Amino acid sequence: MNLIEIYIQEVTRRLSEKNHEDIALELRSTIEDMLPDDYAEDDVKKVLEKLGNPASLASGYHDRPMHLIGPRYFDVYVSLFKLILPIASVIALISMIASYFFSYNGEEAILNIVIKVFAEGIWFLIEVGIQVAFWLTITFAIIERVDKGKDLEPLTMNYTKWTPDDLKNVTIIPMKRSISKGEVYFSLIWTAIWATVYFYAQKLLGIYVNEGNGLEFVTPALNQDVLLSYWPFVVCVIGLEIALALFKLIMGQWTRKLAIFNTVYEVIATVVIIVIMFNPNLFQLEFTSYMADLFSSTIEQFKNRVISGVIFLFVIFGVFNVYDGFRKARKRLAR
Repeated sequence: MNLIEIYIQEVTRRLSEKNHEDIALELRSTIEDMLPDDYAEDDVKKVLEKLGNPASLASGYHDRPMHLIGPRYFDVYVSLFKLILPIASVIALISMIASYFFSYNGEEAILNIVIKVFAEGIWFLIEVGIQVAFWLTITFAIIERVDKGKDLEPLTMNYTKWTPDDLKNVTIIPMKRSISKGEVYFSLIWTAIWATVYFYAQKLLGIYVNEGNGLEFVTPALNQDVLLSYWPFVVCVIGLEIALALFKLIMGQWTRKLAIFNTVYEVIATVVIIVIMFNPNLFQLEFTSYMADLFSSTIEQFKNRVISGVIFLFVIFGVFNVYDGFRKARKRLAR
């Protein structure tokens, strides 16, 4: 086999046909100049090894990139993907949950709908991820080919060339103080979930019975009128929780101000839940009677256990979150 001819063929087949002959002559001349007068196969191999992979050599003859996204735009591409994907996922998930509950006609058990939303939500998020990746990749691939510049220096998020002055805009965040975007977006999703459960508690929380064709909702656990009577305070808690999540997103790390804001939120949320739990008409009589019989206790014993258990959990989690916030805010940079 003539290794030189095969090598030239491997290079030119990756190029436009109109340039095959010129590039083949140029490449053959270059290889012959690099070979000794009386060369052997080993000499040819050494020369071809210096020239490198035919695909890499062919890319040098192209007037367009041989990659979708090159080093100039890759960092911006990844940064935007990390920014857009969580936001798109949260918006899509919240809109899907809202559409299910707003179209609810009361014929199907809510728990069945919740299970269906959970199952479809996973595939919906995967679809959103694929869509974001596809359109963002297409956009940057087009930008890569429209840009005729030869500079391969990576761009910053401002689409400008990096300079040492850019370091002035960067805040050093210790790992133990940092707040991940995933934590923020999960917090927003959790807010949407518990707010939905609160305002639809009479259709979501209660006793379900398996009738063979799926779960059937029998008795609600809570009095929806009592819950709705506290709606201004609950909306206040929702607003504070959203504001706290956005504050975390903006700051990107735990600070003393953020820890104080977190403390205010935990105190208000805990007080509101305690006030609601102590309302004597909160629980439906049918639900408490059923559960008291199930656990062989009186109605008052069951209610007291539930109330004390819920309040205990809220207080414990609230105290821990407050402590954890101030603990992270006190973390210093390692020297």
